[in-house]
Order: sequence, then structure tokens, then C-alpha cells
Amino acid sequence: MDKLKITGGQTLKGEVQISGAKNAVLPILAATLLAPGISIIDNVPRLRDVNTLLQVLNAIGAKAAWSSDNQVTVDATEISNPTAPYELVKTMRASVLVLGPLLARIGQARVSLPGGCAIGARPVDQHIKGMRALGANIEILEGYIEAKAEKLTGTRFVSDMVTVTGTENLLMAAVLADGETILENAACEPEVVDLANMLNKMGAKITGIGTPRLEIQGVQQLKAVNYRTLPDRIEAGTYLVAAAATGGEVILRGIAIQLLEAVCEKLTESGAEITSGTENGVDFIKLKSSAKPQAVSIRTAPFPAFPTDMQAQFMALNCIANGAGVIVENIFENRFMHIPELIRMGAKIEFSANTATTTGGKLRGAPVMATDLRASAGLIIAALAAEGETIIDRIYHLDRGYEKIEEKLSILGAKVERIKANK
Repeated sequence: MDKLKITGGQTLKGEVQISGAKNAVLPILAATLLAPGISIIDNVPRLRDVNTLLQVLNAIGAKAAWSSDNQVTVDATEISNPTAPYELVKTMRASVLVLGPLLARIGQARVSLPGGCAIGARPVDQHIKGMRALGANIEILEGYIEAKAEKLTGTRFVSDMVTVTGTENLLMAAVLADGETILENAACEPEVVDLANMLNKMGAKITGIGTPRLEIQGVQQLKAVNYRTLPDRIEAGTYLVAAAATGGEVILRGIAIQLLEAVCEKLTESGAEITSGTENGVDFIKLKSSAKPQAVSIRTAPFPAFPTDMQAQFMALNCIANGAGVIVENIFENRFMHIPELIRMGAKIEFSANTATTTGGKLRGAPVMATDLRASAGLIIAALAAEGETIIDRIYHLDRGYEKIEEKLSILGAKVERIKANK
């Protein structure tokens, strides 16, 4: 397995371009299955998860491929095999997003129960419950979701919990259903908004976008489109926190602050100075850090509150900040697996159940292991701020969600090197 070697103590300075959002592009690529024809998706990050979903689309019978550096073309004219196989779905939970489009388009789907990061159970029960409410007949057989429906029918569905992928899956199923569908307690994340906007461009009739109540008037058919995905707010937040942790000053290009308000509020609370605007039609966010950050307390919650995907990064920041901070993780039950690794680097953290209390101090480089995607980012930030050299193992998690991270960090002045597995 590849590793990252990071020599800490470098101040991050400079500019970096933010990539397209992984969590937006995956459902958007799945949505291309809803319409026969060729869809072109721009601002697609080159990530392992994206490549996995392209394999899923090709296994189904679509023709999906990179057409340029950050552009994907999907020809969904024919869907010959509505099966998302276990060997692909087990590596990425988001593969379950093909369930809704397949049911809506051809009335059947066979999708393996998903895998992905080990940060919690993340069940798909709301997906299944919602599809059944739309009229689908669903059974779980030999580890697969077997779904059939002659024609989906509009319904009112109240989700038991706020689920991003659940909202996206049901939204994609409902756009071709007969009649009106109302989704209550829907997720409001920007990535859900981006998917809804793309579906409307395809000819769907969705209102209430960005609110917990989505209203969908079913249509007979959709058309293939060209669409550009929004920028990755979690990637952007990660670089902002890295700059704050190293006493740096960075400008992020291609990202609007409206996507990161909760994160930027906490960075301001930590002592960083943040400005934003538009230059030559391109959004930017600028962060200038204080000499020493102040610890902050956070509670993760669905958008627009503080995102769980930024929890590990802020924990790393708190580990070198002045004072104590309390972090409460309300989304995933296993998302503190980075704490033992931070403690290996000298972090002072006490934790129980879903609450961790940090006391700032110094970190020192050490061999550590990444346990999930965002834990990887947290360990990188800790390594950048630490004294000495840190080796981060199992960075295949990192490759699932951060495009060209070594290159971008190096541009900002970090000393980071990928150690290939064969060395």
C-alpha cells in the first residue's frame, strides 16, 4: 500500500484550485442512467470513487469514460444488465445510488448491499423503505437488493432520519414516477441541491430545492444533458484548516464561501481572518491565520450545520491550538478512529462515546495509519503542524476523495512525498 511521508513545520502559503465535489459528482453520474443518450459531466475530480462508479455504469451496460482531464461522457442509450455487482459496490457505498435510476428507467434493479469506509453502519433502510412507498417490490436475497416495479407511483414519504444518499436515490426514482411525490425530512446539503438542479435541467419538475420538503411532479421522460458539478466544499475546508494549523495564508480558487459558512465561522472563531469574493468571474476564499489558533468546540449535524466530514480536520487543529475544545460527533458512531493515531503523535485527547475533549500542545511526527477518508485528511493536517517526519499508511482512503493532494500541498509549500508500495 502507498504511504505519505510528511515533514512538518512548513507554513502553507499560496493559491490552490478546488476540484469538483466527489459527493456531488457520484449521484450526478448515477442520474445519467435516467435518460437515453449522451450526457457530458464537467468538473469531475480524478478519484478512485469516481473510477469505481464508472465501472458500475459500464457493468450495467452504459458506456462511461473520461473524455478529457476532468470531463466524463456517459452514453446511457442502452442498459443491458441492471446489476451493480458486489465486487464493485463493496468498495464504495455510493454505488447504491444506481438503484433509483434503474428502477425509474427500466423497472428493475439488482444492487449489492454496499460497503465503503468503516465509520459506521450507514444502513440503506430508508432507501428501501422509500422505494417501497413508491410502489417497488423489494427483497434482500443473497446480499443483493432485488427491486422491481412495473411503474413507480408518486407518494408522500417521510424519512425517519436525514440521509443524503437516501434523499438522492429517492429523488432520482421519483422524477419518472406517475403523479406527485413529496419527500419530507429531505437532506439539504449542497450536493443534493446540485443533483436536483441537474435533474431539472434534464426535464424533471422539482421544487423546494434546498429545503427539507422536496416536491416532484413526475414526467414521462428525461433528456441527456451537459452539466458542470459544484466545487468540493470538504476539500476546500481541508486546505483552509491546514493553512490555519501551520500559521499560513492561502487563497482557494473556484469555491464560494456560501458552501462553507459553518466551517468558516469556526475558523474565524479560532483566530483566522477570512475574506471572500469574485475575481474575473471566479469565486475565491482567502484565509490568513493567526500566530496561534484557539481551540474551538463543534457539534456535527446535517447541513447547514457543521459537517461531519470536517470533524477530523478540526480535531487535528485543536490538538495544536491554545486551550481546550469539545467535539461532539452526532452523525457516525465510529468516526473517532483517528484519535488513537493522533495520540501517537502526542495529542492530548480524552474521549467517550461520541464526545472528545482536546487540550492543545505540540505534536511530533510518528508512523500512523489512516482508517477512513476524512481521518486521512486529519492526520495530514496533524503531520503538517507536527515537528519532524510522519509516515501515514493506508492512504488508499485518501485517494477516494482528494484529487492531486500531494501536488496541491506541495504548491502551498508542504514537504510531502508519496511512497509507492513497491519501494
